Amino acid sequence: MNIALLEETELLRGRAYRQWLLGRTVSVVGLARSGVAACRLLRQLEAVVLASDAKPRSALGRDALALEAEGVAISAGGHPPQAFRGAQLVVVSPGVPTDLPALRELRLAGVPVIGELELAWRVMEAQVIAITGTNGKTTTTVLTGALLREQSRPVLVAGNIGTPLSAHALTFPRDGIVVAEVSSFQLETTERFHPRVAAILNLTPDHLDRHGTFERYVEAKARVFAHQTGADCTVLNADDPATAALARRTPGRVVWFSRAKPLDYGVFCADGWIVAKLNGHVEQICPVGEVFLRGAHNLENVLAATACSLWTGIAPEPLRRAIALFRGVEHRIEWVRDLQGVAYYNDSKATNVASTIKALESFSEPVILIAGGRGKGQEFTSLGAAARGRVRRAVLIGEDREKILRGLGDRVPCVFAPSMEEAVGMARAAARPGDVVLLSPACASFDMFESFEHRGAAFKAAVLAFGDPP
Repeated sequence: MNIALLEETELLRGRAYRQWLLGRTVSVVGLARSGVAACRLLRQLEAVVLASDAKPRSALGRDALALEAEGVAISAGGHPPQAFRGAQLVVVSPGVPTDLPALRELRLAGVPVIGELELAWRVMEAQVIAITGTNGKTTTTVLTGALLREQSRPVLVAGNIGTPLSAHALTFPRDGIVVAEVSSFQLETTERFHPRVAAILNLTPDHLDRHGTFERYVEAKARVFAHQTGADCTVLNADDPATAALARRTPGRVVWFSRAKPLDYGVFCADGWIVAKLNGHVEQICPVGEVFLRGAHNLENVLAATACSLWTGIAPEPLRRAIALFRGVEHRIEWVRDLQGVAYYNDSKATNVASTIKALESFSEPVILIAGGRGKGQEFTSLGAAARGRVRRAVLIGEDREKILRGLGDRVPCVFAPSMEEAVGMARAAARPGDVVLLSPACASFDMFESFEHRGAAFKAAVLAFGDPP
């Protein structure tokens, strides 16, 4: 084992790490968005880059193929030995299984194997707020960025949200603040990742097809605070038992948030206000009634974003202003249109059961639900219980629609649709004035679509294709 190579990079960050990468041979595994960004970053730092992807060359995106003109050697259709020949570092994309035989052999040989998130963090020098959890990550991350833009330091919102951190690692100033959405897949391949603020919003079973068990999934999430110190803070949900249980494990100072109860230390709701108690007295931040977003879960997201932002010393007045102006993110309970008394909402970002349940709980109106896709090993019985009394009809699509049908049981009338366009047409036909048509799939999108964004765009296009009523 090459212990020297591991030890050589153990403490390097910023300028020292960038200098270490000069002339090194680095293998990048996976050429989706983050892999492409990692390749470009490494080439800018004058590393020798070998990249590989399981997809055939014909299925690689334009950005991936363009890397060859930038000096990257690409292997497609698998990960052959030449993709790792002479590698002194391996960077793995989030979608790549970490137990690939080639990666196991490299680890045994002492070659560092890290993820794109870890690479970007080592190259940068800015402080990081890292936000993870099963649901609400994107909304909380974007909102935290909006809150922090009310102060003077530069702010970058990136990570699992769609903008790889590597794409900005060389240009973002060291005095700025990075707000990063981080996934369990990304955290699996971190080694020294050290956010000044680490937030875990909630924990329910997800990605069990990758992690195997809920316990292993939680362990991956807990890596977000593994390298914090007592000078850092960990933001945790006091109302979520699995998340709250992590408080005894973090080295950071715990800042709680709660929608349901007052706290001795943290951010919570009291007398119709979002308030903070961090310095011995209660400070009002914003009236709950000024939060535009629908649903109790979105109030939790606002509490978490406030807790993350207060670490910077920002005052309540700009926080209140930014919270009141925030209108949410695309594909997350996104209003599309009203048509003949029916409201259409796009919640394509709901890629697990818990997220869809939260979406259903956001509406008092009867719901026509469009759901389905690749289920990621989940059980759907809890969705059936949540749908009772809320969902008047379900239109099911995708690979695991039969499993969802069994989970819903006889609680909800269901029909199958072969495409998004037909699903929207069936939902419209079933809807009555006062109903909500909600796309909230509870599943991943990759059986039928390139991404949840692609799926949401297809839903919106189908809804907007309906002509205006006479």
